[in-house]
Amino acid sequence: MTTGVVDSAAQKPQAAADSSRIGLIVPSSNITMETELPELFRRQSAATGHRYTFHSARATLKSVTKEELLAMVDKAADCAVAVSDADVDVIAYACLVAVMAQGPGAHVGSEEIIREAAAGNGMPAAVTSSAGALVRTLEAIGARNVAMVAPYMKPLTRMVSEYIEGAGFTVVDSTSLEVSDNLAVGCLDPGNLPAIARDLRHSEADAIILSACVQMPSLNAVQAVEDELGLPVITAATATTFEVLQALGHQPAISNAGRLLQGSLVAHAPTR
Repeated sequence: MTTGVVDSAAQKPQAAADSSRIGLIVPSSNITMETELPELFRRQSAATGHRYTFHSARATLKSVTKEELLAMVDKAADCAVAVSDADVDVIAYACLVAVMAQGPGAHVGSEEIIREAAAGNGMPAAVTSSAGALVRTLEAIGARNVAMVAPYMKPLTRMVSEYIEGAGFTVVDSTSLEVSDNLAVGCLDPGNLPAIARDLRHSEADAIILSACVQMPSLNAVQAVEDELGLPVITAATATTFEVLQALGHQPAISNAGRLLQGSLVAHAPTR
């Protein structure tokens, strides 16, 4: 199993000592990652005084099918070049299932492609992906058995489960919400997630993946589900946030988004 964020080949100064630039590569129909991540980092800023700005590149994706997901992967390098033009400190490849559709462990190669594209553009940056962040975060918190909520059709949810299990974990239960249109996924009500999570076989789990998708809104439910079930709760968005903070060498200090981002679930987020 791989560990850690793929680091940039060279260190770059930030635009200002109290500010960091975060690059995102997102599906064209994504309406969630650019709302949940800025909100999480707003809370981090409120606690620490450090500022974060976001700079995005988009790759075409409308329907969450394997064919469209693989077509999106082909655009990753071009998106990395475009977003690196903003001289970002870290790039997050924010489409979990596009990476996972390539097979177990694919995040390693995807992150390397993005890293090389940014470096080749003369703008090296640290790189993470939502797929890699999810499995590495599960390892960081010591979870072996997980229960999962995903918005996908059942075949894609099975593929995500196989990817997670290929990284050395056991998916003890999963729920498929069976929404194929990616824009519709972004309109799902996170208020429904506590009841959905309650119905999982969570007694067998070490952690809950409340949203195995960067497009499915979940931020407003993370703390409530964690408080109710008494288990660590992570999502594609919170795991990505955790690794972005790691890449920047910043200790998590985010409120009301679960213990992972409060900084109390992992003893120390290593400086990269």
